[in-house]
Amino acid sequence: MLTEEGCLARRQRLWNSIPEIADWVLVADPRHVQYLANFWVEPLSFSGFERGLLLLERSGRATLLADNFALRSAAHEPYIDREIVEEWYDHKHSVRNRDHALIAAVRRIADELRERPGLIEAEWLPVSAWMALDVQRESYAEREADHSQDNGNDELDLGTILRRLRRHKEPDEIELLKQCMRAGDAGQARLREVVRPGVSEHEVYCEVQKAALLEAGRPALVYGDFRGTSPEVPKAGGLPTDHVLAAGELFILDYSIVLDGYRSDFTNTLAVGKPTDPQVMLFELCEAAMRAGEEVLTAGAAARDVYASVSRPFEDAGYPPLPHHAGHGIGLAHPEPPILVPESDDELVAGDVVTLEPGIYQAGIGGMRIEHNYLITNDGYERLSNHDISLT
Repeated sequence: MLTEEGCLARRQRLWNSIPEIADWVLVADPRHVQYLANFWVEPLSFSGFERGLLLLERSGRATLLADNFALRSAAHEPYIDREIVEEWYDHKHSVRNRDHALIAAVRRIADELRERPGLIEAEWLPVSAWMALDVQRESYAEREADHSQDNGNDELDLGTILRRLRRHKEPDEIELLKQCMRAGDAGQARLREVVRPGVSEHEVYCEVQKAALLEAGRPALVYGDFRGTSPEVPKAGGLPTDHVLAAGELFILDYSIVLDGYRSDFTNTLAVGKPTDPQVMLFELCEAAMRAGEEVLTAGAAARDVYASVSRPFEDAGYPPLPHHAGHGIGLAHPEPPILVPESDDELVAGDVVTLEPGIYQAGIGGMRIEHNYLITNDGYERLSNHDISLT
């Protein structure tokens, strides 16, 4: 889980990123509440997809706003100074609209904020919560935020600031991502034991998921591509179907394990039975593309240049450019910046966690993709995923 030290460090980076005139911020995106306070409603619970709000004040105080059942469904103890909890269900009375309980919690802090300038995460804060807050609409910070959004300047756009800050991962985030990687590695290892002709995609999914969850040691979300490809259908993706694998096909496992909102995302392709010579040749091209991408992975590298490096081995062999991104950032979302594509304006920064995922899909042969995850540093990278990449 995230640490208190990490959450405090992220809060300080947030305050360093916004003008001093803002005395408070109201964080509404559940991912950002987790990012700053370690409050994550367990998605595999009866309160799954509910949320809380986080009020941060420049004085250092952190206040969590939530209904009583969302609070009791938290995955971990949040790092806060105060709770504003609105009762929603008491096992005695009928329940009201659950969203209205969260709005009522907002109404309880309105008097504290009314005369103080602050910022709200407008993309996620409900209109009814904004109205309940009833702060001065013409406060300096809000007026400047309106001006910034109208003119394409995100200096006071709280949601954009937080997304930008997320790129630099603190040590607790890296450790959580490594837990995701270890679970993903276990699933990839199990794949090798179960892929064979006569097994369905869904059966593979069940075995991979079980191995990953056993390694994680707790419930987790598992999603991704669990699909077979063939000379006739070289491109397939998404959750598994009842398709039964046959000799000569390829199986792509490109999947993520999600723990406390953070995720891994890496890939290998296995031959179902003995691979053909053309399949081996294409796989070797994917490996060459990954090595080429690794050679340019470092802070300061242009995302478009990384894409060009990954795509070059395919083009040099006479194939079209890589047909999808060469990789992307991961963390609390998938994908997130930087995006490694031909016309990207992104630049890699120290603290990014990114993927490299070359792939090629050829009618008459099949489709394949491989992928590793990397922490970007000032002098290169640290590879975080450790699964075996090979066709057999």
